[in-house]
Amino acid sequence: MIEQESFPIDGELLRILPRAGAYLRNPEVRLPKLRADRDGYFIEIEVQDNPEDPSETKVTRRLPLGEDITEDDWEQIQSQFEHLDFQVIANSGVSKGLEKLKDERLRRLIVTLLTFLNPRQVAILIYLYRAANIQNHGSTVTFKSNDLLESLGYKRGRDGSFHQSERAKLNRDLVSLHRVELLFAESHTQGDAVKTTVKIRRILQISQYDVEHHSRDFDPDRAADYSYELADSYTVKLEFFSDPDKSSDFVLFPNTIDIRQKLGNSASHDYRTKLITYLANRLAWDRTDDMNSLFISKTTLLKNLGLQGKNKSRNSALLWRTIHDIQAEGFIVSARELSHESKRHTSIQLQINPDMLFRGIKPSV
Repeated sequence: MIEQESFPIDGELLRILPRAGAYLRNPEVRLPKLRADRDGYFIEIEVQDNPEDPSETKVTRRLPLGEDITEDDWEQIQSQFEHLDFQVIANSGVSKGLEKLKDERLRRLIVTLLTFLNPRQVAILIYLYRAANIQNHGSTVTFKSNDLLESLGYKRGRDGSFHQSERAKLNRDLVSLHRVELLFAESHTQGDAVKTTVKIRRILQISQYDVEHHSRDFDPDRAADYSYELADSYTVKLEFFSDPDKSSDFVLFPNTIDIRQKLGNSASHDYRTKLITYLANRLAWDRTDDMNSLFISKTTLLKNLGLQGKNKSRNSALLWRTIHDIQAEGFIVSARELSHESKRHTSIQLQINPDMLFRGIKPSV
């Protein structure tokens, strides 16, 4: 791949991205819970590891509830939380499952955690890493909100502005990427011993925002919790960013990657973005063969795309339609099913096009 036609996304981020954004239907996801400790008050979701697959590592995502929570506030939150049926949410959707929750801020916080790193937010991340490569200011990226909305495929109204709902959603997505903390372990070998380090990281940090042309008391956090507002521009720091000149732990993406959203569709149904992200995840974890192929369990693919409904034939059809879609875009050269001797397990061989996705290799130590 020609370097000028591509941009890098950090390998560490890609290795945990699908796990960090796993949905409630994923069998490794544990139901959300409240936690209070010396660090504060949190809502958190734990995604357990899979001993049979090193790429399915344990990740906990947690949302701090703020420093101004009183004991009375905590008791009220616990009381409301106890009446939530997360099984209904998993089966019927977030909006349906939370419609009876009266506390607007708590409802938005739970939505933030449940929908964290959905394909729309991943598309925003792709935009930011591409912008970081163009701006060449390291991990710091400055962008105009309207430019990002245009790149996501949204249309301006007759007055030249974007619809209020899309503007508000963008601020909520950015605040979500700013607020939610990820806890994950990384092992290092030191002589004969194995040392495990637990990291606490955010996807990004909003360091500055600007409101143009008129004065108003705008605050990104408050807007995400209560109102429908958006700043005109933001400056963010990408927390996982590493200098590609000093590290080759990354995956290169094409500058031409399409991040436009299908208007009217739920982000959870954007299987294309999920599959491209997951293939990048596996490139960050695995070494391909001489044909640049990845061999992935069909069950694993279905799980990571969120295709876990009872209709197995529909799930399979959607998976293959998505594979054919990204093959038409050039991300993969070919794909085929491979049945194992037991006939209970099926894997899919996906030949990756290195001109579209290319894995950097960690320097030897």
